[in-house]
Amino acid sequence: MEFVRSLCVFITFLGCLISSAHGQAAARRPGPISGTRIGFYLTTCPTAEIIVRNAVRAGFNSDPRIAPGILRMHFHDCFVLGCDGSVLISGSNTERTAVPNLNLRGFEVIDNAKTQLEATCPGVVSCADILALAARDTVVLTRGLGWQVPTGRRDGRVSVASNANNLPGPRDSVAVQQQKFSAVGLNTRDLVVLAGGHTIGTAGCGVFRDRLFNNTDPNVNQLFLTQLQTQCPQNGDGSVRVDLDTGSGTTFDNSYFINLSRGRGVLESDHVLWTDPATRPIVQQLMSPRGNFNAEFARSMVRMSNIGVVTGANGEIRRVCSAVN
Repeated sequence: MEFVRSLCVFITFLGCLISSAHGQAAARRPGPISGTRIGFYLTTCPTAEIIVRNAVRAGFNSDPRIAPGILRMHFHDCFVLGCDGSVLISGSNTERTAVPNLNLRGFEVIDNAKTQLEATCPGVVSCADILALAARDTVVLTRGLGWQVPTGRRDGRVSVASNANNLPGPRDSVAVQQQKFSAVGLNTRDLVVLAGGHTIGTAGCGVFRDRLFNNTDPNVNQLFLTQLQTQCPQNGDGSVRVDLDTGSGTTFDNSYFINLSRGRGVLESDHVLWTDPATRPIVQQLMSPRGNFNAEFARSMVRMSNIGVVTGANGEIRRVCSAVN
């Protein structure tokens, strides 16, 4: 217990440092702040993490595609107004209706966990915390290593589709990605590490097919390019999906970075992480077992999950995750 208290103090202190270091960015868009802690529900809802974990496992057993879906959902939530569960709200013109969010999966898993938590600890556990915990649990279910998730977020009340317009995109250059990450208080290392979440999941052909034909980039593996052209023909079905981490699309590991080094990045935003001198050394480190990708990912996920969190008396604890109270 004393170790947990010490770790909580350290994380809170680290959050304060991050917030101070990026004060100007936070003024433009939400940046990491302190306010969450490990074990927030130990006394108010001690089974909270178990309930979430079991709900995620049940959803995963029914449809393994919810793993990358929930991980991406948490990412998309945090980059829009902070990690406040706003992406979970349904209705016209909400974040869920924005183009980058149309293919998100796993909403029913979050709703199921919330229903169980309301039956056990009504009005205690936020939807934002459920999503943060579920993202960690999906990594574990796909053979990645888990981490302790600081909790204590409250739910936001605003969800507007246009707020999702500035999410990192599949065609972004490194410079554009750096700007978007910096705006929320994350650095270039966080950018590359969190891109490693693409070690699980897929992308629709329509998202990246424009880079497959008339491609003259010598850094693209030509055999891989031919393979993608076969999977995604020029006039084919844009909804056909392709693994983002070829050969290991369902396992959370560092093979995504190895593929980048071999010119086998599916998205342009992934491919450029290898070709740009600002990010290539980080990719090279994470390719190695000594790069300890799992630990790096956990560290960056904790940083990301504290972007713009709503805590204390602000926000609310939603009764259902898909609607404000």
